[in-house]
Amino acid sequence: MDFDFSDDQEQLRDAVRKYVDKGYSFERRRAIEKAGGFDRAAYTELAELGLTGLYVPEDDGGMGMGPIEGMVVMEELGRGIVLEPLVQALIAGAVIAGYADAATKAAWLPGVASGEKLVVLAYQERSSRYALDAGDAKAHQAPGGYVLNATKSIVAAGDQADAYLVSAKVNSVMGLFLVERESAGVSTRGYGTQDGSRAAEVTFKNAPATLITTQGLAALEHAVDIGIAATCAEAVGVMDKTVALTAEYLNTRKQFGVAISSFQALRHRAADMKMQLELARSMSFYASLKLNAPAPERRAALARAKYQLGQSMRFVGQQAVQLHGGIGVTDEYIGSHYFKKLTQLEMTFGDSLHHLGEVSARMQDTAGVFA
Repeated sequence: MDFDFSDDQEQLRDAVRKYVDKGYSFERRRAIEKAGGFDRAAYTELAELGLTGLYVPEDDGGMGMGPIEGMVVMEELGRGIVLEPLVQALIAGAVIAGYADAATKAAWLPGVASGEKLVVLAYQERSSRYALDAGDAKAHQAPGGYVLNATKSIVAAGDQADAYLVSAKVNSVMGLFLVERESAGVSTRGYGTQDGSRAAEVTFKNAPATLITTQGLAALEHAVDIGIAATCAEAVGVMDKTVALTAEYLNTRKQFGVAISSFQALRHRAADMKMQLELARSMSFYASLKLNAPAPERRAALARAKYQLGQSMRFVGQQAVQLHGGIGVTDEYIGSHYFKKLTQLEMTFGDSLHHLGEVSARMQDTAGVFA
């Protein structure tokens, strides 16, 4: 199998890397974090690069690209620990294009592609943990459409978004709906998260909603799998930079008159970090390559990938802090922000224990088939 990137993919990587290096400095990130964790101007800059339309079909104003291009982009954004939630644009573009009717596509996809409309996934509830088929959200038909009642937690940039993709049950069947933030009955409570980005609790009380699909569970599983693949790729970028920062520190910091990188025990630990990074990179490739596979195969692959990425993120982040010493957890040092990002990504779209359970359950199902 050919794992080389095409010229177009390399050019895309180069364009995003240049933007991150020149346009999204650590100082700018700190300012965005202090201002709340989301900057519409920075999100617009990502849109001007075409990134918000990556998964939007060309006929709807997007770039019509696929999972490998998404992986390339998210890796580079991870290297710069970019706060703006591009993964939500990838999810919205793919889900609306794949499941909505023609009128909804025409109304929303051009805005998603241009960055004028930030549409985010609202699916987590306090009572459901990571189970996608659980939750108390309900919707029912009303004159002119549907109304929706729900409280969704940890919604990315939820108080800044223009609309939400909301999972809710209609007569015990899961559906997926689009709700505008400015609609009656929608209220938000925003807050900063551990990694400096922004999230919100969003409450819907008889809020008017547009039905995306009655195949809500299938659409939600697809949306979350897109998020997992993007998170895996982003984590590879974060780990790549974390390993580089740690190597630089080991080569600079001196004890007993020599760089501590000359100490064999520390060299072995740095080598172990590199090994975990490469394991994670391979599983990120695997996740992206399986993103368009049939649903059962895709779901199993994404669970395996997220479990390995979770293990690698935890190891690389913790080793980086230990090898840096006290400076590794100070807010003024850039490395601590990479550690916090890895800690949060490990729990995004399901933590390691959840995905280990998913892998185990799917292995048991397969064993039952062949028993």
